[in-house]
Amino acid sequence: MPLVSVVMPVYNSAATLGAAVRSVLTQTHADLELLVTDDRSTDGSMDLLREFAERDERVLPETAPEQGGAGRARNLAIQRARGDYIAFLDSDDMWLPEKTEKQLAFAAEGDAPLTFTSYFKMDADHAGESVDWVPTDRVIRAREHVDYRAMLVRDYIGALTAMYDRTVLGTRLMPEMRKRQDYALWLSIMRNGADARGLAEPLAVYRAHQAGSLSSNKLSLVQYNWALYRRHEHLSVVRSTRALAGAAWQSLRNSRI
Repeated sequence: MPLVSVVMPVYNSAATLGAAVRSVLTQTHADLELLVTDDRSTDGSMDLLREFAERDERVLPETAPEQGGAGRARNLAIQRARGDYIAFLDSDDMWLPEKTEKQLAFAAEGDAPLTFTSYFKMDADHAGESVDWVPTDRVIRAREHVDYRAMLVRDYIGALTAMYDRTVLGTRLMPEMRKRQDYALWLSIMRNGADARGLAEPLAVYRAHQAGSLSSNKLSLVQYNWALYRRHEHLSVVRSTRALAGAAWQSLRNSRI
């Protein structure tokens, strides 16, 4: 049974953290560890994590030595990982109970070191648990196969569904950027020739952010996408512009679901 290391960054997430953690602990594939890095929260998130850790030894919380953002928090967790696979979940999202089991089987059948799945969207104020989730028609569909060139035009991988095979790819960290670190990681993996495969079944639930928040402001991502294309992927101005247009279209399309 492969061990799955689940990486979760946390910052002032007490309101949604419990549901996120429980969605991991209730997975039908129980051989996992939940590596949580608290980025110096001030709302009691770390106290809640300690309570979970006391009840379940798979929960392994740690406080970041200094506040450094989600990318650095994820990397601190990845560096502690012991698993064969690295998977990602943010503290305001949820996995459905069979997510890990089905994705591991999918990865093994397709011999795919990087996989992702379709996922549902829920409202920001949703208060339910993953085990009670009722499927809706608000689904972000996973593309069956994605290569590096396709990913340059559009980020097809929802971070809350991504999982990579550490035994094949080694330990891969996220570039230390304020935003789009996950996209940069997928590109760095695929740049070396590893394609990604998507599972059509929705197996996670993404929490849509409140209108007007920084995360919901699509324009705020433009500068980070541009820096990613130019500085990390070393694309020309023309290719970067085309990629930026694709990212903008994807963001607009997903926001309507």
